[in-house]
Amino acid sequence: MKLPVPPERLRQRFPALSDDDLDAYAEVTGRLLADPGARGRLLSDTLSAAQRAQEKEAAGLPLPEDEGLALRYVRALAKMQGQ
Repeated sequence: MKLPVPPERLRQRFPALSDDDLDAYAEVTGRLLADPGARGRLLSDTLSAAQRAQEKEAAGLPLPEDEGLALRYVRALAKMQGQ
């Protein structure tokens, strides 16, 4: 899946991004771009999963893989937005 912005360019523009951040960004963005008809639902599901993951993480609970990925994606986006 071709991403809208190559990972190398993202790394240059946002040096705080880790390999893990870029992996999460690439995986979730690839899913979003793969199914344009479901993009809104997929993004909503991802953001909801990230919220659940933040709550579980704060409570010291283990994160399911999908929620962990969603949280990593949201954190990568925050780094790209300077937050």
